[in-house]
Amino acid sequence: MGTTQLETVPEPKYWHLKTVLSEALDRDFSVGEVLPNERELAARFGVARATLRQALEQLELEGRLQRRRGVGTTVAPPRVGVAVGSTGHSWPGESADGWEIVDVAEAVLPSAAVLKLLGGAADQPVHTVRRTRVSHGQPVAAELLYVPAASVPGLSAIDAPAGPARARAVLRELQRLALDGQDRSVELGSARADDAKELDRLPGAPVLVVTTRYITAAGTAAVSVATYRADTCRLTFGDTGDVEITHEARVAS
Repeated sequence: MGTTQLETVPEPKYWHLKTVLSEALDRDFSVGEVLPNERELAARFGVARATLRQALEQLELEGRLQRRRGVGTTVAPPRVGVAVGSTGHSWPGESADGWEIVDVAEAVLPSAAVLKLLGGAADQPVHTVRRTRVSHGQPVAAELLYVPAASVPGLSAIDAPAGPARARAVLRELQRLALDGQDRSVELGSARADDAKELDRLPGAPVLVVTTRYITAAGTAAVSVATYRADTCRLTFGDTGDVEITHEARVAS
């Protein structure tokens, strides 16, 4: 990547630098390659390091770059697609929904916002199922599924005492209920430490948080809080009003 001095341009300098860097990524770098350090890049392009950081952050947000612990800033792989929304309603774990069970916890206290959605008291036992979603070998989402014990009264501690088997038992019991509907909300957030670890991101990285409430005749039976990598996701709204989050494929040049 040769030296390129930036001239005065109408848009912010970091934005113009982002365009120059993006072209250099396509021309001079391969997927997974580590970029030179900030000092070297700033010198090559004749900009302040603060300007360079802004451009790198924008490229990371757009999914062109990845910052990896102990490695540095690397060229991101092409985006892959995975749909979230659907025209029908189904329980988590049904019809190969793409999520992989990790574990379940019995003593995790949900946040105040989740407790409000569940409509229960803080001392109500809640099963917290942890699941991940992987596409083309890349972690794309982490989910916490909160299921009140009252929603799965038939759950047997003897048949599945702990771990993934226990989590599968929780989902099986949940699927015995008649699902009347579900509602979903999406908001932009920052990755917490545990989510960042699951998604191979740095804490504070931008994420999309999808909260889904599963509703039966008796009320809210479960709440899912799924965290998606915002650098690889886009939102689309179909005619049905459902929300989809997809990883858009990028064609390599």
